[in-house]
Amino acid sequence: MTQMTGSRLFAEMLRDYEVSHVFYIPAIMLGAIAEMEKMGIKRIMTHGEKSAAYMADGYARASRKPGICMSQQIGGSNLAAGLRDAYMASAPLIAITGGPPTHAHYKNGYQEVEDMSQFDSVTKFNARVEDISRIPDLLRQAFREATSGSPGPVHLEIRGPHGQIANAQADLNPMVEKRYVKTPPFRPMVDQAQIDEVLSFIKQYKKPIIVAGGGVIASGAEGQLKAFAEQLQIPVATSLNGKASMPDNHPLSVGVVGNYSRECANRAVCEADLVFFIGSKTGGQTTVDWAVPQTGTAVIQLDINAVELGRNYPNSMSLNGDAKAILQQLTTTAQQEKGADFSAWLSHTQGLVSEWRKHFEPLLKSNATPIRPERICQEISNALPADGVVVSDTGHSGMWTGAMIQLNQPGQSYVRCAGSMGWGFPGAMGVKCALPDQAVVCFTGDGAFYYHIAELETAARFNINLVVVVNNNGALNQEIPLWDSAYGSKEAAAQADPNPLWKFEPINFAELAESLGCVGIRVTDPNELQGALKKAFSLNAPVVIDVVSDINAFAKKAWTPKDTYGY
Repeated sequence: MTQMTGSRLFAEMLRDYEVSHVFYIPAIMLGAIAEMEKMGIKRIMTHGEKSAAYMADGYARASRKPGICMSQQIGGSNLAAGLRDAYMASAPLIAITGGPPTHAHYKNGYQEVEDMSQFDSVTKFNARVEDISRIPDLLRQAFREATSGSPGPVHLEIRGPHGQIANAQADLNPMVEKRYVKTPPFRPMVDQAQIDEVLSFIKQYKKPIIVAGGGVIASGAEGQLKAFAEQLQIPVATSLNGKASMPDNHPLSVGVVGNYSRECANRAVCEADLVFFIGSKTGGQTTVDWAVPQTGTAVIQLDINAVELGRNYPNSMSLNGDAKAILQQLTTTAQQEKGADFSAWLSHTQGLVSEWRKHFEPLLKSNATPIRPERICQEISNALPADGVVVSDTGHSGMWTGAMIQLNQPGQSYVRCAGSMGWGFPGAMGVKCALPDQAVVCFTGDGAFYYHIAELETAARFNINLVVVVNNNGALNQEIPLWDSAYGSKEAAAQADPNPLWKFEPINFAELAESLGCVGIRVTDPNELQGALKKAFSLNAPVVIDVVSDINAFAKKAWTPKDTYGY
C-alpha cells in the first residue's frame, strides 16, 4: 500500500494497463488527467460525449484493448447513449463519469440527475465508486469485465460531479492484472471428444458453410479460420463484423452475409445443408431476421459466451470457448483424418461469386457523373495499403463497403458501425489512435458526417491523420423510398414544402475541412479518385475527400429465400 491521491492511482493504473489514449469531455478527473502528463497517455479532448465514446469504441476494436472515455456528471446521459454501439459490437470499453455526492442526494444538488440506470442496458458492469478506497479494486474489476468472455462496455461512476473523490489521499494499492490488458484474457478449449464429434458430424453433410462473425476478429483467429476452412475445403461467409477475417479474393470466400451483404453470400448460406457459426451472435442483421439460413437448417455454433449457443437456432452441436484455440484444435485433428469431398459444392459457391462479380463489374468501373458509390469502393480497394483499415458508417455506407470493398491482403482490416449513424468518423479517429502507423480510411455519407463534423478540429489539433471519404449525394437518399411511401407517391414527396425532406443544401466538405485545419480534396470525376486517395495517404495529415456522388444510387436490398434467384 502506498499513500497517494486517487487521481495518481487512477493514472498509474491506466498506464500499467497499457492504455495509450483517453477520450474525454472536461471537467472530469482533472487531477488524474494532469497526472498522466508524463506517462505517455494522450488525452484527447473531444467536442461531445458521444464522440468520446465512439472514439474509445474504434480504439478498442482496432487494438482489442479497453477504450477509455470520460465525462462529468451532467454529460453522463450523452456518454451512455454513445456506449450503445460498443455494446452491440461487443467492444471492450470503460466509461468514467462523475456522480452526485451522497450528502446532496434528493436536494437538487449540482447537476444531480439519477442516470445510473441509463448505463444498465449498454454495459456488462455498472458500478458506483463512493469511497476512494474502492477505486483500485473496482477499476481492476472494470478491466476484467470489459475483456473477459464476450467483451463489452463497463461504467464506473466516481463520486462528485467531476469525480472529486479522487482528489483525496489514502493508502492505496495500484496493482494491475496484466492478463486483462487485451482481449481475450483466456482461451478456453473443449475436450477432444467434442472435436472428434464435430468433425464426424460435418462429414455427414454435402454442403457445409462457415459464417465467421466478429468473435473471430476479437479472438485474433483469422489465420486459424483460414487454415481450418482450407483443410476441410469449406466455403466461408462472414458477418459484417467479421469482414476481413477471410480475404475477399480467396477461393473459399463468398462474401458478407445478412442485411448488408452480397447476394452470392446469402444464396450460398441458404443453399447450405449445414451452417457453422463461429463467433457470431446469429443476430437479425447477420441472418436477415433469421431467414438466412432458414430455421431447420443444421447448425453448429462456436462462441465464447455460452448464453449465445442456440439462442436463435436450435443447434445440432455447440462449442463453448475461444475461436482461435478451438479452430486450432479442429484443424490439428482434421489434418490426421481423411476429409469429405465438398468439391462439387465449392465449385457451385465459386460460381455464385463469379455471377455476382460479373453483374456488378460495370458499376465498379463506372465513369458516370455524379459518381457511383460502387466506383468509390472499387478505388478504395485499389488504393488501400497492405495493412490499411477501412472504417464504415452505417446504412448505405455499410451496404456499399460491406459488399463492394475488396480486402484481399491478410493485413487489411475492416471496422463497421454497429448501428448509430454518425459513428464512422469519430470511430475511425479512435482506430487511427490505436493504429497510428497504418492507413485508416473512413467511408461515410454526408448525412452521417454532419453528426460529429466538429471533430475535424480535434483531428487537426491532435494530428489524428486519417482519411475521410465522404459519399456526398446531398441527401439522406436511403430515406427517399420511405418518404415516397409516406406521401403516397414520388411526386408528392419531391414537392414537400419547402424542400424534399430528405435533401440537404449543397456543401463543399473539402472547403469546410480546410477551414477546420485539415486537408480538403474535392472529386467530381471518377478518374480522379485514385490520385486523390494516393495523395491523401501520402500527406500524413487529416484529409477529407469530398466525392460528389449520385443521389439516385441505391444499395441493393438483401436477398432472401423468397426472392427470385439471379440478377
